[in-house]
Amino acid sequence: MTVGPGVLTREERREESDARVIERSRDEPELFAVLFDRHADTVHRYVARRLGPEAAEDLMAETFTTAFQRRHTYDLERADARPWLFGIATNLASRHRRAEARRFKALSRLPLAVEHEEPVADRAVARAGATGVRRELAAALSGLSARHRDVVLLVAWAGLDYEEVAHALGVPVGTVRSRLHRARGRLREALGGSDPTAFREADAHA
Repeated sequence: MTVGPGVLTREERREESDARVIERSRDEPELFAVLFDRHADTVHRYVARRLGPEAAEDLMAETFTTAFQRRHTYDLERADARPWLFGIATNLASRHRRAEARRFKALSRLPLAVEHEEPVADRAVARAGATGVRRELAAALSGLSARHRDVVLLVAWAGLDYEEVAHALGVPVGTVRSRLHRARGRLREALGGSDPTAFREADAHA
């Protein structure tokens, strides 16, 4: 199939950076759907782990609606839009702090063998290598302050490094390090010495 001059093929659009997609969407709003196709699943998964599947669909949709409305303010120097999107999602999730804490407390009381429930932090569980860690981790997460929990989960579940978390939350990198250090201490104590976010350490300093 031939395309007219200035019209990108589907393959070429896939190769564009997020920033370029957002820039083009300012004049061609329909192109913002490319960003949705790229990142909707990961944003949905992050929100579902925090608030449960019932709330995830609506909050994921609201994240991209908000992002679309703010696309003219996006920093085009940042090729990867994930920190921006996760920052929006985290900010929207802040309206559900009590529900999130209740969810983690409920998970902490579940029996060990639960087939229908997604692991609280499957990568962390695999790293820690302990059968009861899901309940213990959920209990520890429910006890963290909102700002400490945000940092931990953006690292462990969104897969962001320190600089990306700082951008997502609009705080200095030093603040991210300080909050993560404090939060890790609480989680490490609850997990008997295992650090559920250690698998991101190398990435954060790369």
